[in-house]
Amino acid sequence: MKKNSVVAWSMVVALGGFLFGFDTAVISGAERSIQKFWQLNVFEHGLTISIALIGTVLGSLFGSKPSDAYGRKNTLYFVALAFLLSAIGTALATNWYMFLIFRFLGGLGVGTSSVTAPIYISEVSPAGKRGRLVALFQFNIVFGILISFLSNYLLSQGGEDDWRWMLGVQAFPSALFLFLIYFIPESPRWLILKKGATDKALKILRIINPINADAELVAIRNSDLGVDGKKHKTNLFSGEYKTPIILAVLFAFFNQVSGINAVIYYAPRIFEMAGLGAHSSLLSTVGVGLINFIFTLLAISFIDKIGRRPLMIIGSFGLIASLFLVSYTFYSGELSGFAIPFYMMMFIAFFAFSQGAVIWVFISEIFPNSVRAQGQTLGSSTHWIMATIIAFSFPYLAETFGGGHTFFFFGFMMVLQLIFVWRMMPETKGKSLEQIEGNLNTVPGRI
Repeated sequence: MKKNSVVAWSMVVALGGFLFGFDTAVISGAERSIQKFWQLNVFEHGLTISIALIGTVLGSLFGSKPSDAYGRKNTLYFVALAFLLSAIGTALATNWYMFLIFRFLGGLGVGTSSVTAPIYISEVSPAGKRGRLVALFQFNIVFGILISFLSNYLLSQGGEDDWRWMLGVQAFPSALFLFLIYFIPESPRWLILKKGATDKALKILRIINPINADAELVAIRNSDLGVDGKKHKTNLFSGEYKTPIILAVLFAFFNQVSGINAVIYYAPRIFEMAGLGAHSSLLSTVGVGLINFIFTLLAISFIDKIGRRPLMIIGSFGLIASLFLVSYTFYSGELSGFAIPFYMMMFIAFFAFSQGAVIWVFISEIFPNSVRAQGQTLGSSTHWIMATIIAFSFPYLAETFGGGHTFFFFGFMMVLQLIFVWRMMPETKGKSLEQIEGNLNTVPGRI
């Protein structure tokens, strides 16, 4: 039992990733029905799509506060409750304003989850398995996206209220998540550094790492001290943490300027732009979710073997090629057939194999114990602010400049990402969190 405890804890917390993915993508199948149901104008429709993202940004901005003050486990209770209430509230909404409030609440859950869940898993995972276990969070995100696409397709023939069922089914996994959180322990690193509960933390560490638990306890305590023996500063922007700040912000920025959330949110519309019918477009999104799922699973099997940097380098080349091919096809005007759907599937595959699998692992690793929640908040909020900007502006950009210019921009951004990975990104594979903290000021890529 103890041997598999860490995996079990990680799987429970990664269920928050499933809800994250489901909540993020479910709106893609419901947005046009909602627009028609409440007769929304262009601005109101844009707000309906982006209100959850606004909640997500706020949840990610302030997610470190409850995580540090009340613990990782208690914060996860809030996340589960937010998802549950959001699912029930949006499904039963009697007016547009009520719908917005509950979508906003779901967004708060997504944002807080993106901060707290990766931190928790990284803090309870052994160094040799940390990449795979934290990547379970991303795996469940894409699994949630896949299930939401499939659910939307199956429920799309239910009449004018089909969107209520699409949004409401999320209540079932949300309730399960709320129940299962009871059975996981608190993060031992939080117990030691924030509460001073050493004995309680040591019991958990002996389950995680029975051979070296006492040495790991000492390392965690010492990680709070600088070379002069004084405690590390707990202000993220004190100047002491410049390197991980730059890495986290750039990594999160490039994640979104790939155009991934534009594809997730507007997949049916992109496929319609390429000439597919409405029902075929909705079915094609199931293919997007399936490819995302398969290649995330593939990335999880490699992330602790070959490392984070090789995945990012391979992925960057693939993203550049696929985005420029999409752009070229739009420029050429030859939109019939399956060229764009194929290139979009290629894009999803390379994104899932690289950025998708690596982002939450990498950002949760690079910040010291004393500011990890703040650092995760910075990376997550950067990610979600950019996601909001891209999602809100994509319909305007696609309509005004066309698919060719829009996807060329995304492709160019991935060229810059490749340079960032090649020149700046360190490798964190196989190192304890305390070793990463101690070595992060070495030459990038050689940590």
